[in-house]
Amino acid sequence: MLLIPCPWCGPREETEFRHGGQAHRPVPPGGVDEHTWARYLYFRDNPTGAFAERWAHVHGCRRWFNLVRDTMTHEITDVYPVGERRDRWR
Repeated sequence: MLLIPCPWCGPREETEFRHGGQAHRPVPPGGVDEHTWARYLYFRDNPTGAFAERWAHVHGCRRWFNLVRDTMTHEITDVYPVGERRDRWR
């Protein structure tokens, strides 16, 4: 079981959370072609190592936040609220 540290509620089991995908993906501006929009919707980075993700604490405070998780070890190295700069929460 993965223990996820909510910035507001503290560490909780992963069953309380929902994964929201890759963090820090800018939405393309309006009026983009179908190819660009499809790439935004369906293509994500899939790195080995540290990866920033969005999570929602759906069975707790119901807030969204970002976390940095190693995709090989699942170690969580950083947690910070959506909209905040990552370096502010270290």
